[in-house]
Amino acid sequence: MKISAGEYCLRILLRKTHALPKALRPIKTKSTRKEPIFFVDSKQVNVIGGKGGDGCISFLQVWCNERAGPDGGDGGNGGHVIFQSTTDVRNFNHILSTLRGVSGENGSSENCHGKNAQHTIVKVPIGTVVRNKLGCVVGDLSEVNLMFVAARGGVGGKGNRFFATAVQKSPKICEYGPQGEEATYILELRTMADVGFIGHPNAGKSSLLNAITRAKPKVAPYPFTTLRPYVGMVQYEDFTQLTVADLPGLIPGSHLNRGLGIQFLKHAERCKVLLIVLDASLEESHLHYEQLLHELRQFSPTLAERPKIVVANKMDLPEAKENYLDLQKKLAMKLIPISAKTGENLCQLLSIIREYYERHKPNKLRNDL
Repeated sequence: MKISAGEYCLRILLRKTHALPKALRPIKTKSTRKEPIFFVDSKQVNVIGGKGGDGCISFLQVWCNERAGPDGGDGGNGGHVIFQSTTDVRNFNHILSTLRGVSGENGSSENCHGKNAQHTIVKVPIGTVVRNKLGCVVGDLSEVNLMFVAARGGVGGKGNRFFATAVQKSPKICEYGPQGEEATYILELRTMADVGFIGHPNAGKSSLLNAITRAKPKVAPYPFTTLRPYVGMVQYEDFTQLTVADLPGLIPGSHLNRGLGIQFLKHAERCKVLLIVLDASLEESHLHYEQLLHELRQFSPTLAERPKIVVANKMDLPEAKENYLDLQKKLAMKLIPISAKTGENLCQLLSIIREYYERHKPNKLRNDL
């Protein structure tokens, strides 16, 4: 979008003179459905193309000529299975483990060819990476309406009319329609959320997501209540929406695939900003922060360099208030005290999240503003 130099200067002035937009608390009540809605950012699918239609063996018989020759039609082509990137979906929870294309119709008499099958188009989010069994990237759907043909349908078989020649005028053969291609792919999302919650089990990540969004993660007073990621939306007064994700808890040795291990760290790798949640009610919570950074470095050095926001949760407990000053002194960094249970300092946290988003968002988005 092209703008004039005066309008550009005006926008820069407004940015400097106006504060960041405030977050809007959800007004609409949460859904009462009991089934949890998981966020699926990686899925393995088996794709099978549609079978081609069979050819037909038929001979034309009319009142004036009972042997008018072969008239068996060809079968229709089977449908392809195609992945199409779109803004209508955000994850892979709607995709089945096995995707089959539609079979083509069989040929019939009187030279009637079978109908070609419609292609099966499976919608996937923008930023989907398609890998084969070996882990090699075979498709990158980074823009809207890009398509990847996952499995081609079989070609329709020929009827006996096709095999008629000057020598063999009455062939009694036809072709069966072949099966479609079959392949296995791994679908992965390049970007899962703008902000991902990282912390040890039972640190209060699910309670925090429950407090600032309309998501309904499972909340319980025992560790590993979150086994799959949950995603919620934070809305701001300038109509900007940020996605925040509650990720499964991290334990020491996760880079060696202990606990949820590599699966968890792959979730964290798809978040732009990391929000580290520490349990301030524990006496040695600063060791948890060091363990989290160690696991991130061992898995990927670039992941450890992502922008990070550190919060001290459970400040409503008396022991947390006593440990907060000691924790801040040992970490020697900016620490945000919050309470997901009572809502303490959540507005400040949402403002800081927006500030980090504006600072680290892609350059293309900055130029459009």
